[in-house]
Amino acid sequence: MDSWNSIYEEVAYGVLGWISFLSWSLCFYPQVLLNYRRKSVVGFNFDFPALNLTKHTSYLVYNAAMYFNPEIHRQYHQKYGLNQMIPVGLNDVFFSIHALSLTIFTMYQIFIYERGTQKVSKTCIAITAIIWTSALVCIIIAWPKHSWLWLISVFNTFQVIITTIKYIPQAVTNFNRKSTVGWSIGFVFFDLFGGLFSFGQMCAQSIDQGSVVNFYGNLGKLLLSLEVMLFDLLFIVQHYVLYPEESDKGNMVVPSEEAEPFIDSGMQRNKGSASKDDNTGTGTDDLMIVAGAGTPDLKSGSVLAMEIDEGQSTI
Repeated sequence: MDSWNSIYEEVAYGVLGWISFLSWSLCFYPQVLLNYRRKSVVGFNFDFPALNLTKHTSYLVYNAAMYFNPEIHRQYHQKYGLNQMIPVGLNDVFFSIHALSLTIFTMYQIFIYERGTQKVSKTCIAITAIIWTSALVCIIIAWPKHSWLWLISVFNTFQVIITTIKYIPQAVTNFNRKSTVGWSIGFVFFDLFGGLFSFGQMCAQSIDQGSVVNFYGNLGKLLLSLEVMLFDLLFIVQHYVLYPEESDKGNMVVPSEEAEPFIDSGMQRNKGSASKDDNTGTGTDDLMIVAGAGTPDLKSGSVLAMEIDEGQSTI
C-alpha cells in the first residue's frame, strides 16, 4: 500500500506542488496582460501557443487519467510495485486544466489583436498533425488490450517532446529581431519557478520513499521541469544580457512593415501633405514654418482685414 513515511516530507510535497502549480499558473498572465496593454502580439511567436495547445491537452489527458483512473493505478502498481505512490498530484490536474484554458485565451488574443505579418509556421502545423495522428494510432493499438498505462505514457511523451520544441521558435525570433519586445519576461520567471518547485516536489517524494522510481515512473514530469528551467535561463540571458530592454526603449514601435495596419488614413494624409512639391521643392511643413515666422496671428489678421473693408467703404 502506498503511503508516506514522514509527515514532513508529505507536507513538503504538498507545499512544493502547490507553489509549482501557482507559479506555472501565474506564468500565463504576464503575456496575456502584455498583449492586452499593447493591443498587439507582434514579437510573440505564434508557434508557441499553437504547440502549447497540443502540449497541455496531452498533459491533461495524462494527469487526469493517472490521478483518477483506478485501472491505471492497478497497472502502475503492477509495473512499479505496490508500495510505490502514484506520481501525479491533484495540483498537476488543476494545473493542466488552467494551462489549457489560458492557452486557448492567448490564441483568442492572436485573432483580435494586431499581429502584423506573423502566422503559424508550416513546420508547427506539420508537427501538430504528426502528433495527433500518432495519438490516434496509439489509441487504436491500446484499445483491444486495455493498455491504458502505456497509452497515457505516450501522451506524456508527446508533451515532453513538444516542451522541447515549443520554446525554440521564440528563442529564434528573439535572436533574429535582436530584441525580446513582445515576449514577457514575467512569464519566464514564473515558468522558471514552476519548473524549479516541480522538481523539488519530486525530490521530496523520492527522499520519503527512499527510491528514485517516481523520477523514471513519471519521466515526463522530470524532463518537463529540467527543460523548462534550461530554456527559461536562456530567455533571461537574451533579455538582460544579449538584448537588454534599455536598448529597446527608444524603439518600442514595431517595424514599419508590421505596423502599417496601426496607421489610420488620417495619419497617412498628413504624411502625404508634408511631401515636397515637385515644382518648388518646398513642402507643406516648410510653408507652415515660414508663415508662422513672418505673419500675424489669426486674430490680428482678421482685425486688419476689417479695417481695410471699413476704409474702402468710406472712400
